[in-house]
Amino acid sequence: MLRLMVLISASLGIMNLLPIPALDGGRLLFMVIEVVRGKAVPPEKEGMVHFVGLILLFGLMIFLTYNDIANLIRG
Repeated sequence: MLRLMVLISASLGIMNLLPIPALDGGRLLFMVIEVVRGKAVPPEKEGMVHFVGLILLFGLMIFLTYNDIANLIRG
């Protein structure tokens, strides 16, 4: 049981660090962009990118959930 909990925790941590907007990895990506460019990304633009990323993540979650339920019903 402990091994499963460690695996789930590590998987969530790695997933969260992917450079996808709305996750911590997306924020880290913006920090790297700021260091490379030498100036900050406007908060409005960063917020919009994170918002779009969040909407895409929710869309993916809904699609995958629907797909799983449809597969259960079909057998």
